[in-house]
Amino acid sequence: MSLLSEAMEKCTTLTRTSEPDGRGGFIVTWKDGVSIDAAITYDSSIEARTAEAQGVKALYTVTTEKKTTLLFHDVIRRESDKKIFRITSDGNDNKTPASAGLNMRQVSAEEWALDGQMASTT
Repeated sequence: MSLLSEAMEKCTTLTRTSEPDGRGGFIVTWKDGVSIDAAITYDSSIEARTAEAQGVKALYTVTTEKKTTLLFHDVIRRESDKKIFRITSDGNDNKTPASAGLNMRQVSAEEWALDGQMASTT
């Protein structure tokens, strides 16, 4: 077992759906999608911490196997603490080549709330 596979945790993709509320608006709900394994790490670089102090949300790197492609604005939930993340890059942009022994793909993400409400951490 590699360090990378040991760092992987169970996560769930979330899908947004909306239905008319009968008054001209919409009711938005989030439904669980597929389960994936991902290693999610906090970006604690000086640049990220400076940006965070200026109002940018906390930044993370999400690492998955190459078979898992997360796309810009996909939303995932880490099951260990129920923290929600929104993907802020495209998973097709950063993956190891087919000839590499390392099987990984990376995207950037931000801590996020579902429709303005913080997700439960319990």
